[in-house]
Amino acid sequence: MKLRDWQNACVASAMEFYSRKRHFLCLATPGAGKTTMAAELAARLIESDRIDFVLCFAPSVAVTTGLENTFQLRLNKRFDGRIGAVGGAYTYQSMRTLGGDFWSLFETHRVLVVFDEIHHCAGSDQGGVNAWGQEILVRIQHQAAFTLALTGTPWRSDRRPIVLAEYSDPAGDIQCDYVYGLREAVRDGVCREPSITLIDNDCLTLKQDQEESLYSDLHELFTNSDVRYQQLLHNSDALRFCLSLACTQLDSLRTTNPEAGGLVVASSIAHAEKIAALLRNGFGKSASIVTYKHKNAGVIIDQFRHSFEEWIVSVGMISEGTDIPRLQVCCHLSRITTELYFRQVLGRILRTTEKCGADAWLYTFAEPQLVQFANRVAEEIPSGSALRFEALPEKEHQSPRGLATPDDDVFELEWGVQADYESFLESVSLLSDNALYSSSNYGLLGCLGEFRQRLIGIFEKDVGAALAHDSECCERRAIEGLVL
Repeated sequence: MKLRDWQNACVASAMEFYSRKRHFLCLATPGAGKTTMAAELAARLIESDRIDFVLCFAPSVAVTTGLENTFQLRLNKRFDGRIGAVGGAYTYQSMRTLGGDFWSLFETHRVLVVFDEIHHCAGSDQGGVNAWGQEILVRIQHQAAFTLALTGTPWRSDRRPIVLAEYSDPAGDIQCDYVYGLREAVRDGVCREPSITLIDNDCLTLKQDQEESLYSDLHELFTNSDVRYQQLLHNSDALRFCLSLACTQLDSLRTTNPEAGGLVVASSIAHAEKIAALLRNGFGKSASIVTYKHKNAGVIIDQFRHSFEEWIVSVGMISEGTDIPRLQVCCHLSRITTELYFRQVLGRILRTTEKCGADAWLYTFAEPQLVQFANRVAEEIPSGSALRFEALPEKEHQSPRGLATPDDDVFELEWGVQADYESFLESVSLLSDNALYSSSNYGLLGCLGEFRQRLIGIFEKDVGAALAHDSECCERRAIEGLVL
């Protein structure tokens, strides 16, 4: 198993660290290859007679399956948790159901415990624990010979401490024992170069209670009206526009690599079904759906992983840890707008392969928090980051790529001419499929202006492209702004 430079360096650092301490925390950007590094570290600890067994814990069955395969390949021994195996992989959920015989292993043997996506586990000796963190503190913290905690996003949205982690005083910054960030990963060719496109509209009209209000962008709309981001995600016209951009980009990538695939992260099962239908019927694309309610979710994901299918639409199943290297395009259409989730979704399209190209594209709407997160990603690679606004031609909005839309879901809308329509044709799910919002609560939302893309290109080549595009297009349409 050939290691990358950062993996070799991290393993060496951990081996030296374990001569002094027991709990090692590795921060590596999503897609960098943390699992391979962990398997190599376990192998060297076994070869140096410092451990007897290895146990891995992760947040989902899909991730534990990947861990089991990687560790079994590197250790060249069974890793299925049965008698005679060198270890096994388990979900965090299962920790509370494992019996006394399982935990007694720590009393008689030297055990390395690997925690994937450790940020899911909260707590310290001072408190702030969740259920998974509690199990680690009680059963593993003082019993394991060594622990290896892995994360690509070392923080929690609720600001509780990550279990087994150390924090600086008084700033409270997490102290990672090894760091391999996006800047380094892209420089080394370990991760793809991400381009993030934020979609906005420059003239929105909202009719409510016999009154009409105009808004210059989504930020103003969300700030000064009762309309919320969750409702925009179910706006059929906005969905069509976002998917049209993503489909066009994926089509372009597949001209040179037919294996390139796309991911849509939806907000609910009903939302996912609507998106999949639009991809199939409106754009003529092949698309699968996988959600937490699918009993064969792992099979669906694995089939997509090894197929030439164009799109997979997911609800909570392909957000972190799931390795599908052929994914290069993603639409973030989830109602979850935390930075942790945003980065985890972005990480699904960053893993490089020999066959797939070096570019990755994320499409989402210019929700204020997502705009902040996208800019932070850009700031991690300050050399050459670019921000561009581009107004799209009116004709591109009539029907995405000239394809017919479903008969039961057509808007009569002239861009640049006021046209009111009910933007929420169906009741939509906010917190669950049973928590419904009615469009009547929010009035009629119309688009007077044009959708526009706000493209955050991370690298110098994107700046050059933006400048070239500006030069070519300035005579036929206005570029609203170019900030370097």
